[in-house]
Amino acid sequence: MSTIRDRRSVRTYTDEKVTDEQVTELLKAAMSAPSAGNQQPWCFVVIRSQEVLDRIPSVHPYAAMTPQASVVIAVCGDLTGLKYEGYWVQDCSAATENILLAAHEMGLGAVWLGVYPTDERVEGVRGLLGLPEHVIPLSLVPVGHPVETPSPADRFDPGRVHHDRW
Repeated sequence: MSTIRDRRSVRTYTDEKVTDEQVTELLKAAMSAPSAGNQQPWCFVVIRSQEVLDRIPSVHPYAAMTPQASVVIAVCGDLTGLKYEGYWVQDCSAATENILLAAHEMGLGAVWLGVYPTDERVEGVRGLLGLPEHVIPLSLVPVGHPVETPSPADRFDPGRVHHDRW
């Protein structure tokens, strides 16, 4: 439970690089997520090119940290051959959350940058990464070694819980 409760969005990173092995572990965590009918519609673009990292803020208004990130993982949905139309969003969201939790567990910092369903962001990221039309970017996850670790937040609110009926 501590990994879940202590994970926070991290937007500042040191110059230390995230290793290829660490990225592989993050991707393994992502692909361990549940998916509707086990359709696993996810695909990923691992971005290390400084040129691309520098250009991400031009297509995403909240991506100022990407030029300093060691790596950004684009989590995308591949719409070809879906068994359950529309559930790719939930499936790829679960994969994104698994990346965030795994990064925290590994001592890395990460933040979820939402891309889908904002058309301008989708088209901007699609163009920047050369994604085909059947692949939709859901999120970008900048990852790096954190400059600081934000304190956990207790977000439990019993007022949002209803029992048996509303």
